[in-house]
Amino acid sequence: MSITQQYLLDTYRARQHGDPTPPAPGSHDWQAMRELADHRRFRAALTGRPVRGRMRVALARLLGH
Repeated sequence: MSITQQYLLDTYRARQHGDPTPPAPGSHDWQAMRELADHRRFRAALTGRPVRGRMRVALARLLGH
C-alpha cells in the first residue's frame, strides 16, 4: 500500500468516526528538518562544540551573498 492510499484510507476512517482528518503526507517535512537541525545545534552546544549554521546564514543574508 502506498502512502497516498494509506492517507486516503485514514481519511475515510476518520470521517466515518467523526474524527479530524490526518495531515496530508509531506505537509510537515520542512518543519521536521528544521527541528532536526535545531536539535543538532543544541547537542553541539551541550558537548561544547562550536554551533554553526544559523549565524553564517544570517550574515550571508545581511551581506547579500
